[in-house]
Order: sequence, then structure tokens, then C-alpha cells
Amino acid sequence: MLHGKKLFLSLSMALFLATSLYAKMSNTEIAKASQNPITMIYSLPIQNNTYFDLGDSNELKNIANFQPVIPMDLTENWDIVWRMIMPVVTTPGTPSEINQNGEVTAFRDATTALGDTTLSAFLAPKKSGKFIWGAGAILYMPTATDDQLKTKQWGAGPSFVGLVIDKKWTYGALVMNVWSFGVDKGVGGKKIDFLQVQPFVNYNIGEGWFLTTVPFITAKWEEDSKNRWTLPVGGGVGKGFKFYSLPVSATVQAYYNVITPDTMGETWQLRIQAQIFFPRN
Repeated sequence: MLHGKKLFLSLSMALFLATSLYAKMSNTEIAKASQNPITMIYSLPIQNNTYFDLGDSNELKNIANFQPVIPMDLTENWDIVWRMIMPVVTTPGTPSEINQNGEVTAFRDATTALGDTTLSAFLAPKKSGKFIWGAGAILYMPTATDDQLKTKQWGAGPSFVGLVIDKKWTYGALVMNVWSFGVDKGVGGKKIDFLQVQPFVNYNIGEGWFLTTVPFITAKWEEDSKNRWTLPVGGGVGKGFKFYSLPVSATVQAYYNVITPDTMGETWQLRIQAQIFFPRN
């Protein structure tokens, strides 16, 4: 019992000291940490994406992403940053009937369920100068819990992130491509094979406020040319601040898709994100 109390006191003291350290972060420092995908601070971004005017149904789809970021010291000269994305998907349903003109005439029932999970690992040098970079791999895992969302495929591929933090500006891009493995044909006869490019540009105004744009450009290589690309344009505003002693960043962004898949592509997207940073010794 005594050992348990000592352990509790030791953990409490470590948490207090680490929290006190991060309480000294300014709002601008919090904002800049949230703009770096491979920042060496534990964090939990929670990102909610609402998609409007979905394909021929003109309905809504919602994806809430839970995205824990776990940085680790690997060696004296290298770090590794783990990033996981666990989506909870609410969809009006998938097409069940398509007529001879290629128009969707019926949909399956709406559903809310866990989607497929991705896990990325970025190897990054501790000292990289003005240009910060990380390279690694991404693992795609078939964790979906509803038949409408299941791909029943594992996937993997390379991933890379590069960015520059220059006074008030933070800009760069995250690029990945995922291919399925271990299957001859996927659901609907299509394998997982997609590219995602996430360019990001942030301008820090001051006092933790910043302007931001982070469009998710996607290409699904297995689809035909009319349903392959998604190209959003837009942006929003964010702020770094403290919730009690914990650093927090929040953003609101809106995007219009200048290119979107004909069948199930959305026209507009509203993204609301909160990112909580946790103490790290």
C-alpha cells in the first residue's frame, strides 16, 4: 500500500512539473506547435468534417477523426512520431442502384460506425535546420464495424512531410500513397489505391490567432476519371490558448470542392478541429 502511495505521489509530482512547464508556453507557441504535424509534444487532435451536397443524394456525411500523436526519442540524433487516425463515420448510405445513365436511383440505409484506421510513423532528425522533415510509412487497417464502410483490405505505403517555420509563416505538405496487399480484388472489385496530398499554409497574426488552409487533395487511382480526384479550395481561422494549464488549439475552416467525384463527391466541407497538448518530460 505504501509503495502504491509513493508511486501515486511521484506520478502526480511529475505531471505537475510537466504541466507547469507547458503552462509557460505562449499562445503563439501553442499555435505554431499545432501547425507542425511532427511536433515533439504529445497531442490529441479531434477533427470533425461535415460534407454537404453529397453526390446525387444532396445529403450530408460526417466524419469525426480522433488523431492521437505520440512522439518518441529514438536515438541521440533521431525521433519517431506516431500518428493514428480513427474515423467515426456518419453516412446517408452508399448507392445500391444505378440506372443506365449512371445516375444513382437508390441508397442503402444510413449508418454511424467506426471506419478504417490508419497508422503513420515518421522518422525525423532532431536537428534539421530551417526545413523540418520526416519520412516513413503508413499502415491501413480494416477496422470498420459496419458493412457499408468495410473495405476488408489491409494497405500500406510511403509517407513524407516537410515544412518551414519562418517568423509568422508555417507552410509545407504531407504526402502519402496507400496500396492494398494480400487480396486479388477488393469490395466491388476495386483495391485500395489512393494518393493524399495535404498542403498547409498558416499565417500567425499574433496572440495565438492564425489564418490557415489545409486542403485534403485526394486521388483514388482505381476509379474512372470522373470519380478520381477531389480538390478543395478554402481555409479558415484558428487560435492557440490555454484551457486551465493545458495548451489547446482550435480551428474552423470551410472548403469548396472545385473538382469532386460525380457519383458520391461532396460540394462543400466544414471542418472544426480542437487539438489538446499533453505534458511530456
